Amino acid sequence: MSAEDQAAAPAATRPGYMRAVVFDGQKAVWQPQRPLPEPQPGESLLKILLAGVCNTDKEILRGYRPDFQGVMGHEFVARVVRSDQPELTGRRVCGEINLVCHHCLYCRSGRPHHCSNRRVPGISGKDGCFAEYMTLPTELLHVVPDSLADEQAVYCEPLAAALEIPEQHHIRPSQELAVLGDGRLAFMVAQVLALSGAPVTVIGRHQDKLERFAPFARTLLQAEGTYEVVVDATGQPAGLTTAIALTRSGGRLIVKSTYADLSQIDMSEIVVREIQIDGSRCGPFEPALRLLEKGWVSLPEVERYQPEAFAAAFSSRAFKAVLDFRGSDQRD
Repeated sequence: MSAEDQAAAPAATRPGYMRAVVFDGQKAVWQPQRPLPEPQPGESLLKILLAGVCNTDKEILRGYRPDFQGVMGHEFVARVVRSDQPELTGRRVCGEINLVCHHCLYCRSGRPHHCSNRRVPGISGKDGCFAEYMTLPTELLHVVPDSLADEQAVYCEPLAAALEIPEQHHIRPSQELAVLGDGRLAFMVAQVLALSGAPVTVIGRHQDKLERFAPFARTLLQAEGTYEVVVDATGQPAGLTTAIALTRSGGRLIVKSTYADLSQIDMSEIVVREIQIDGSRCGPFEPALRLLEKGWVSLPEVERYQPEAFAAAFSSRAFKAVLDFRGSDQRD
């Protein structure tokens, strides 16, 4: 392509550039001409197909990660363009989001997700997936089964996060469980817990959303009763106070929410009632892909947006909004 042709071409098609949604420290901005990332040793270059909008992305806009600036997004399905493992080239993949050093105390003691030097795409120290291309360590990639559509595979990361709960704790079928929240993560969590055979109650604020939970859980618009295990998946500071009230004395509260604001709770109540509070974050991808492949979890249809319409995707009330990069740049 001549210099004149390059100058006349749309930014998204100029060699060496891509389109991206970038957080500049205060707001999300559209960059139609951002330099393409170059994979480092041990990394693969990925062409993003679909990128899922997560509540964490919205909380970043509210100040959840004030030190982060760069391409947003961490949920995706992509195609490998170049890789240090040539057999991956052309394959569809999902990717874990914890970039670790392998050398610190946490990495050496089997807790790499808490690496002292951890970087997280779209959240901390690493460009994310709200762009036509991204790079990621090849060790974090998982091949998507051919039988899964892109619209199914994009659920892998949040489903893996839900699977972290039984990965951390044995869920007994006789326990009464409650999930607080009626959003995307709550939908994944409730289904994973229901697979244990335990009775699950979902408490939310939107009747239309709660209707989706009915096949595998009891649903309530008003919190009532107490439960042996309660999962806070509200994404709101007030959810923690409600979750504590729902947790039986001697029971367990699992916190899945991340948000910009601070929560205030009565720690004396936690001590006197001997409530166990556990944080729960990222989870295993391979089991998530198996559940998706077997069709053992229900997946609402995603609502697709063109990348430049990211603001509409961020404000959407759809169960799952995604940015669709499949019709963009065809250089790969």
